[in-house]
Amino acid sequence: MGSKYRVVPQLLDVISGLEPRRVLDAFSGSGVVSYALKANGVEVVANDFLNFAATIARATTENSEARLSEDQIGAMTSSRLDDRDFVRSTFAGLYFPPDDLAFIDGAWSHIDGMVGYERDIAISSLCLAASRKQPRGVFTVTDGRYDDGRRAMHTPLAVLFAEAAREYNATVFDNGRASRVTCGDVFSIDPDGCDVVYLDPPYAPPRDDNDYIKRYHFLEGLATYWRGQEILHNTMTKKIRKRPTPFGSKRTIRDALRRTFERFNEQALVLSYSTNSVPDETEIVALLKEARRDVVCYAVPHRYHFGTHSAATRRQANELIFVASR
Repeated sequence: MGSKYRVVPQLLDVISGLEPRRVLDAFSGSGVVSYALKANGVEVVANDFLNFAATIARATTENSEARLSEDQIGAMTSSRLDDRDFVRSTFAGLYFPPDDLAFIDGAWSHIDGMVGYERDIAISSLCLAASRKQPRGVFTVTDGRYDDGRRAMHTPLAVLFAEAAREYNATVFDNGRASRVTCGDVFSIDPDGCDVVYLDPPYAPPRDDNDYIKRYHFLEGLATYWRGQEILHNTMTKKIRKRPTPFGSKRTIRDALRRTFERFNEQALVLSYSTNSVPDETEIVALLKEARRDVVCYAVPHRYHFGTHSAATRRQANELIFVASR
């Protein structure tokens, strides 16, 4: 939901035109923009509010050399180091078959002994495997009603994990720059040394919500083995409690955007936004011009991956790229 994979070429063109030395990707999400910037030789500071998103960015953008060995992958998919059963017991009957849930417990028995980027790759691979097996990749349903026959939905999670780990290994490279990743609120980021800030805040659609935890709560829990997370056991999907964010409401998002623009007042801003969002293009320009002299807007036709079924009337939109400089 909200991934910028399809508009990365246009974003790179815009950001490269600013000739940045260090770019802050303040809402890194899927990590594709940070990784593309790294591939273009840029030093990146990536940040996200969610643990699983920050972990992916560490595995791919901050990491320049570590990989999971075949021995590690083999051990994680074939053995367990203890008899923990938290996932198997907590999520029994939900999402995955018992063997898959038991595999997650076993994988985490290995992850708990890992450190550094190898740990990040292992967690990222576990999240990717779970996302691929779950219908539509979101955890708002607990049954197979959206089973479309895809191979991943009928493949053991251990096999999907091994495949994902090898794919993540293949993304690792060194661009000669020291990128780094943080996990926190956008208002706590120190932009010192960054000359461009890329912003892709959560959208506030007019007739829906932008609740990432509702859709990806299982991945957020999986990235931490649910430590420090409060599971809402009274919910059918065993959601975790949301952390409040001013970007999550149409009532507060305007002020949140204004505060964000003010926080990065010394840097050039590149902002991704969508024509099916609140506030609209005119308001975004007005907010940017409160602190910036020059604001340019580019429109990129974009079909969102999330909600591509035939009834999703709001899936087609223009992706707007705003560039604001002092």
